[in-house]
Amino acid sequence: MGNFGIWVLTMCLIFQSGYGFYLPGSYPLKHVVGNYLSVKVNSLTSIDTEMPFSYYSLPFCKPVEGVKDSAENLGELLMGDRIENSPYRFKMHTNETEIFLCQTNKLSSDDFKLLTKRIDEMYQVNLILDNLPAIRYTRKEGFMLRWTGYPIGVKIKDVYYVFNHLKFKVLVHKYEETNVARVMGTGDAVEGFPSVGNKGSDVPGYMVVGFEVVPCSVMHNGDLVKNLKMYEKYPSPIKCEPTTVSMPIKEGEPIVFTYEVTFEESDIKWPSRWDAYLKMEGAKVHWFSILNSLMVITFLAGIVLVIFLRTVRRDLTRYEELDKEAQAMVNEELSGWKLVVGDVFRAPSNPALLCIMVGNGVQILGMAIVTILFAALGFMSPASRGTLITGMLFSYMILGIAAGYVAVRLWRTIGFGDHKGWVSVAWKAACFFPGIAFFILTILNFLLWGSHSTGAIPFSLFVILLLLWFCISVPLTLVGGYFGAKAPHIEYPVRTNQIPREIPAQKYPSWLLVLGAGTLPFGTLFIELFFIMSSIWMGRVYYVFGFLFIVLVLLVVVCAEVSLVLTYMHLCVEDWKWWWKSFFASGSVAIYIFLYSINYLIFDLKSLSGPVSATLYLGYSLFMVLTIMFATGTVGFLSSFWFVHYLFSSVKLD
Repeated sequence: MGNFGIWVLTMCLIFQSGYGFYLPGSYPLKHVVGNYLSVKVNSLTSIDTEMPFSYYSLPFCKPVEGVKDSAENLGELLMGDRIENSPYRFKMHTNETEIFLCQTNKLSSDDFKLLTKRIDEMYQVNLILDNLPAIRYTRKEGFMLRWTGYPIGVKIKDVYYVFNHLKFKVLVHKYEETNVARVMGTGDAVEGFPSVGNKGSDVPGYMVVGFEVVPCSVMHNGDLVKNLKMYEKYPSPIKCEPTTVSMPIKEGEPIVFTYEVTFEESDIKWPSRWDAYLKMEGAKVHWFSILNSLMVITFLAGIVLVIFLRTVRRDLTRYEELDKEAQAMVNEELSGWKLVVGDVFRAPSNPALLCIMVGNGVQILGMAIVTILFAALGFMSPASRGTLITGMLFSYMILGIAAGYVAVRLWRTIGFGDHKGWVSVAWKAACFFPGIAFFILTILNFLLWGSHSTGAIPFSLFVILLLLWFCISVPLTLVGGYFGAKAPHIEYPVRTNQIPREIPAQKYPSWLLVLGAGTLPFGTLFIELFFIMSSIWMGRVYYVFGFLFIVLVLLVVVCAEVSLVLTYMHLCVEDWKWWWKSFFASGSVAIYIFLYSINYLIFDLKSLSGPVSATLYLGYSLFMVLTIMFATGTVGFLSSFWFVHYLFSSVKLD
């Protein structure tokens, strides 16, 4: 009984210490009145160019202590995020107005041209307070629009204006629980804490639950700020009117930056503070997408059911009811898929390449399932920047063991159990898809390097990625290949003839049917694809991973059914070369996704300017569709292989 009491007490302490834990984000921070809050800056971004740039590449105010980079994870670096400190700072629950920040040097010709160019390209400034991006609200045609960040400036009648005064509003939620530590974790917002005495933990504190910004263009008098230091009060009142602009950018003249901040208590609880960012409109559209996919699946499932019950089962039952003499007569009059019994398992052309692609497809599909499932459970929230990319990368590397196993075991199956060449297959499986990815990303990276964009992967990160590839992914793939070589190969249910059977002339090219089959999987995901593309290229937050996981499951089912039906159709017309066709029957969905990407570029990304931006878009789109082709093609091939093996294992033919 004593042990049970200790166990209960321990569990209570664990739950008590875990009070306030927020799964999708970081740990909460509790600040007392007067604590300093520091604002951080992320890269400048634009939907016009899709190339991020450093905040301090433009003539903005810099912190007194100098520019310092924040610790960033692998995913943030790959996404082009460069989080740095900024001169903006607040005091918790202390309203301040007319705060002078700095007066820049006189704009040189290069600074003037760069600043106006960034305004033309619609670049946004992205500020962060306590891990919350600054949000901006605008009203248009009676609707309230929500944006993250604010524009650098605006161009009106050939005159450029800069937003040099920022009006901040910080939403805070009051916490008075004395059992909550004054600092419950680490974050971006804390610089230091004033001493509050022995009862510091009893002082009521506040947690940041919202961060809003209103940019204004205000004409400042440069003579009034000559002797002012940073954070001193501007001598005259500042009127912030978002609808009017009055600070033009002129070459050879400085820019004065100021700001103001107000604090407002809010009923928003700390775990709900990201709701404003993650609110995804159009839930009905997502359900419509799922319903549409279910209809396609039901239609295909009906066809598969007909194939199994009415055709295959009927033929097999009728055949098994005959005596041996009758079977011999029937063998001479066989038609359809039963005629290719001696060729259906004949090795395909380029068998090693097929094994490698299927192995890579298993790895990619496993990565997608693991990543989306964890994201749907809240482990990869946008509140934790970069975790989605980092999780994808590491799950892909760990699943190298599955790629090696599947590739080598399939290789041995095609080779009738021969171990010869399995090391080569495993090695190629470890290098094939990552090699393609590195080739595409390296070319795109050179474009970003040439543009001095923060989206360019640093050379040191390139080295880290190569080390991760060759020190983790490759060895695990070889280990998987070793287990695949030791595992028993899949034995074919029928013998293969020495002389290949001639395939009859077809009325229509078989590859035409294969390419057309991709329309059905595309129909299951094209609605969700729009939201994903908008998230990637329009800067919108995508967080409906629950919907995405359902769509992924439906996509896998549709790909399996489509490939299975097409394989059966090919066998019925005595076409025994089904291996590659089953792969591309479902993998051809990638073609339609790429065409959709081009359509999205033309009609939705109309503002995308310059050949570099278009090349980046098409390059990343090509990488995306190749990834999808490997995954969907693998689903189609494995389902067809199982179907063909099951079908001919039921036939008793000599």
